[in-house]
Amino acid sequence: MSVLTTIARSAVRAGRPVARIPTASLSLAARGVHTLPQLDYPYNALEPHISGQIMELHHKKHHQTYVNGLNAAEEAYAKTDSPKERIKLQSALKFNGGGHINHSLFWKNLAPQSQGGGELPAGALKEKIEADFGSVDAFKKKFNTVTAAIQGSGWGWLGYNPETKKLEIVTTPNQDPLLSHVPIIGVDIWEHAFYLQYHNVKADYLTAIWNVIHFKEAERRFLEASK
Repeated sequence: MSVLTTIARSAVRAGRPVARIPTASLSLAARGVHTLPQLDYPYNALEPHISGQIMELHHKKHHQTYVNGLNAAEEAYAKTDSPKERIKLQSALKFNGGGHINHSLFWKNLAPQSQGGGELPAGALKEKIEADFGSVDAFKKKFNTVTAAIQGSGWGWLGYNPETKKLEIVTTPNQDPLLSHVPIIGVDIWEHAFYLQYHNVKADYLTAIWNVIHFKEAERRFLEASK
């Protein structure tokens, strides 16, 4: 079993719902079938900040592709005893596994404003952000600046560093999952996450997304990480 399989399973156990596994897939299920998690809100619930069209394509097409790729790579890995073949499969496991892990977190990262999206209530996370960045506005400004500077595709993260006990802003390229920190908030900076609505202006997308960030979920992660 690959490391990414273990991480992905942990992500599912952390609260990401999965669909029922068809009976015909039980042989693969014994090794761990990854499925597309359902969203907690309709595709258009994040409008006008993220369009329903983007959300549907992002979830049903892009994330599903990572799920399919991860399952295929794990099945191929399980079927071969050749070290050379297993080494060749590592890039597919990393890319698709990371895509599945990151997106499963991303959907939970978002919430309609009617469900508290964009609202950072008084509490442990707000206090920690203010302690580590000076203010909430200063944190958002630094996060957007660092994330907008990603060349090509990747992710911007607010992560908890278990060694320094601080919240830090970090980035990962492509679909690499965040392994150096505990992810608290992750923002997808691939063009498929914003281009249909914001075109090539990443700064506008990064400004808008704070209106639908699910800070209560972020605080839950922070409290768990900092125990």
